[in-house]
Order: sequence, then structure tokens, then C-alpha cells
Amino acid sequence: MWAGPMTAPAIPTARHKDKTMTQPKILALVMAGGEGSRLHPLTAERSKPSVPFGARYRIVDFVLSNLVNSGIHSIYLLVQYKSQSLIEHVRKAWVLPPLLPGHFITVVPPQMRTGQQWFQGTADAVYQNLNLIKQHAPDMVLVFGADHIYRMDIRQMIEFHQARNAAATVAALPVPLPQASAFGVIDAEADGRIRGFLEKPKAPPAMPGRPSHAYASMGNYLFNTSALLDALERCLASGGNDFGKHVLPELAEAGRLYAYDFGQNEVPGVKPYEEQNYWRDVGTLDAYYDAHMDVLGMEPRFDVFNARWPIYSSNYQGPVAKFVGAEIDNCIVSAGCLINDAKIKNSVLRREVVVEPCAEIEDCVIMDNVVIKRGAKLKRVIVDRYNVIEPDTRIGFDPKQDRVRYHVTESGIVVLAEGSVFGTTRTSFSEEH
Repeated sequence: MWAGPMTAPAIPTARHKDKTMTQPKILALVMAGGEGSRLHPLTAERSKPSVPFGARYRIVDFVLSNLVNSGIHSIYLLVQYKSQSLIEHVRKAWVLPPLLPGHFITVVPPQMRTGQQWFQGTADAVYQNLNLIKQHAPDMVLVFGADHIYRMDIRQMIEFHQARNAAATVAALPVPLPQASAFGVIDAEADGRIRGFLEKPKAPPAMPGRPSHAYASMGNYLFNTSALLDALERCLASGGNDFGKHVLPELAEAGRLYAYDFGQNEVPGVKPYEEQNYWRDVGTLDAYYDAHMDVLGMEPRFDVFNARWPIYSSNYQGPVAKFVGAEIDNCIVSAGCLINDAKIKNSVLRREVVVEPCAEIEDCVIMDNVVIKRGAKLKRVIVDRYNVIEPDTRIGFDPKQDRVRYHVTESGIVVLAEGSVFGTTRTSFSEEH
């Protein structure tokens, strides 16, 4: 079921009043099969896009919300690794009205139509599903990742693409030059035409007109359908199976590949205090933790509450949170939680977390159905679902001992893998997978 309205918010800008450009028929393919090995142990039982984020979302909810808010309703999710959790989430949270033709969000596992193998790369994943593209017959195909936390009005990228008569367009994120070596970098001309790609270059080229920054590829692509089909046929025939390494460089040589500056994207409802054009690849545990800290505070870098560009997710049917004698400071606490005479600071608690008296939690991310018993103390800890923290346990205070018992990141974040204790204190209202 939906947690919000079905219609995409209107964008009150001049660009959307201009009707000179025809509205193309667009099909979106979301790459949602990521293994997420750098997020282990959070990905031990689920794929990367289905990892929970914030108090009520999954990572995949952000790309799906951007698509739906942008008026794009024909969406296939291509899944692969440990996909059951994602399939169940989409089944319950992402059902579009069946009476409207062309409105669907459908999960597509590997069909092995071209051979007895799973997807061998992003381009191969699309190639194995060419039948879906041909059946839908779109004018353009979006190929977006499902691994990032951000808001984006994709219509503005489409308009940029049409205005330049591009064969393909790549969403490009401006990043400071000292940080650009950690990304795949785009070398582009002043009009956005892409000259080439550099994978984590030591001396990245500056973006046009902004010498302090470089263009980093966001892994989000828009193709004219004919150009996509032709490029896939050529690249797969020569052994290429990846967009970034094979398909896009070939299109760049033809001179019709462009970079869309994500820094120019305007989303309604973004507050002045937010980091404008916020985008995070939460592919590591430290980045995942930092992004959670970015949603806290009265003036967060990324304010999840935006009525004009909502992030949709599943509709929880359980009770509201309950606080008894608790001290809560700068926290997000989801529904169904019971906080009894405990202290919690700078933390995110998901659904149906129970915190018993005298427990203390600081700078933590606590996932669904966790019980933190009397006197336990946690600091800078990520606790996956279905864990029970026993009385007077201390986690996050002794790095040496923590490394013996748990996974600890380079920056010292302690991560507890998913537990195996279900329904410890109450019957769960949530049906998390």
C-alpha cells in the first residue's frame, strides 16, 4: 500500500510550462541486483538495494520515488543477488494503479534468455531483457542504479537530452577535485558533450567553467532506444558487458554522448539549510552510517520530510511509538518503538525497537525488532534487525574487544549482523524480510 499520494508533485518553474518539447514514452530499468559486499554484514541476507535506511525506508525507495515523482511509471527492477527481501518489499510497498496502462513496477529476475548465466554486467543485464524493451517500445530508456540516497527531478535531465539531440546522457555529479580520484570521472566540453571517461584518475580533468570541481559519473543513464539497442549489439558482440567500461565510451567516440550536470537539478521543497543536490553512494558501511547522521538535527543536510517531493515506502500497520520516562535528544524514532526510562541521543531507531530502563544509546542506527535490555550501553553502533542486546552489555567502548566479537569499520563503527531471535517480547506488526 502507498504511504502517500499517487500523483507526482507539480514543479512550478518555467521549464515545465514550456510545451514545445514533446513528451517521450519512457521505460525505466533499475539496476537492483547489487551484491553489496562492502556493506557486509548488512548484506549477508539481502541485496544492497533492500538494505534499510532511515527510520522507515529501503535504499531502493529513493530511486523509485524519484522516478514516480518525475512522472515515470513504467519501471522494471532487474534483481539478482539475494533478492527475496527486495521482492517482498516491492510487492507490499510499490503497487501502482492497475487500471492505468503503462503504470507498473515489476521485479525481473535473470531470465537467462541469452544463455545459462546470470547477469555478467550492467549492459549484459539490459541485453538479457531486450524483449521487455521491444515489447514496451519506448522512445527512451532510463538505466538507473538503486544504490544511492538522493532526490532528482529526472524530467530536467530528459529535457537536457532532447535539447541536444543526444544519443545518450549521463548524470554527472560535480565533486571537488581532491575527491574526484575516488570516482569514475567524465571529461566533457562546455556544452556537455563527453570526450571520454577516466576510471579513478590521479589527475582528474576539471569540469567546464568550474576549475575546482570534476564531473563524477552517478551511474544513471538516459538512452534513445535505437541508440541503446545498436550499442548493446555491438558491445556484446565484442565481449563488452558494462555500460561505464564499454557501451558509453563507444557512444562518446560517436560524439552524441552528453553529461547532465546534477548540480543544476532543481527539486521543489528543498530547504535552504540542506545540502543542495545531496547525493550519497552508501556502498560502504562508513558512508551508510554517515548518511544516517546527515538526516538528523533541526537543519539536516538531507531533510527526509519534503511534502513536495516525498520519499515513498511501505505502509506500516502497527502502533505509534511510546515513551515512558525517556530522555531523547536529536533522534528519529519510528512507529511501534517502546522506550522505557532510557537515554537516546543522535540516533535512528526503526520499527518496534524496545529499549529497557537505564539503557543508553548514542550515535547509533538500530534496525527493526531489536531489544536493548536493561543497563546496556551502545555508542557508534549499527544493529541489524532481530538482535537482543543483553543486560549491561557495552558495545562501542572497547575497540579491541569489539573487533573480537563484531565487525568494526575503518572509522570504528561497530556493526552487528542480523540476529535470529524473532518475536522476543511482542507479536510483530511489521512483516520485514
